[in-house]
Amino acid sequence: MDSESSNKDCLGWAARDPSGLLSPYNFTRRALGSDDVSLTITHCGICYADVIWTRNGHGDSKYPLVPGFCFTIPNNYPSASAAPLLCAGITVYSPMMRHKMNQPGKSLGVIGLGGLGHMAVKFGKAFGLNVTVISTSTSKKDEALNLLGADKFVLSSDPDQMKSLAKSLDFIVDSASGDHPFDPYMSLLKVAGVYVLVGFPSEVKFSPASLNIGAKTIAGSVAGGTKETQEMLDFCAANKIYPEIEIVPIQYANEALERLIKRDVKYRFVIDIENSLK
Repeated sequence: MDSESSNKDCLGWAARDPSGLLSPYNFTRRALGSDDVSLTITHCGICYADVIWTRNGHGDSKYPLVPGFCFTIPNNYPSASAAPLLCAGITVYSPMMRHKMNQPGKSLGVIGLGGLGHMAVKFGKAFGLNVTVISTSTSKKDEALNLLGADKFVLSSDPDQMKSLAKSLDFIVDSASGDHPFDPYMSLLKVAGVYVLVGFPSEVKFSPASLNIGAKTIAGSVAGGTKETQEMLDFCAANKIYPEIEIVPIQYANEALERLIKRDVKYRFVIDIENSLK
């Protein structure tokens, strides 16, 4: 999350300790080398990785720490929309491509409708899939169907609605990070169906029969590589796929992180670096 007018005068918002509190941070960079890239940052997405790194969640953060990542944004694609693609977007795009979910006419179930889930819905529709959103919250129904264009909405706490989906899905993308049972969702897959977990519940537990009967596959994924990320950016530009975002100034970063923890965002925060520092 830094902006620079020269190598010597750089301004970022950095965390100084595991409290994760961000505040202005002036620093200098080395002279550009042959393998360096000089860039001006106009927008920066906020995701849960920023919470983890600023608060030393993995035990290896080095302070002062300025969170934030470098790709070519297509000329016809808004920078504010591109920012969340480099986290939420690629996290679902990568496994969807890896497991060949870009097959028109097939069916996709998306569990959870946050930053990751809403992008899985958008990609699924762009791939020509029949998309069903599965959520614990009935309040998400209108957004799933009318804002994001899902074909169907199912309340996971309703046994009849879940039963109606039995053995009907070719693919499932599970973006729910809260703890939840897996067997009910695994039962929704067709024979040879693929279940991809991109969230981080505290444990993954299911009956062997849920996996073995029907020859199903369960896989996990985190983000993606540079080549694939660039492909995703180009795909979004070509197909006019835009994340749902809330644009905030850099001065609001700490509040945004707290709201992120409380899941109080639809669906991704984006910091307007360019205008925040004028």
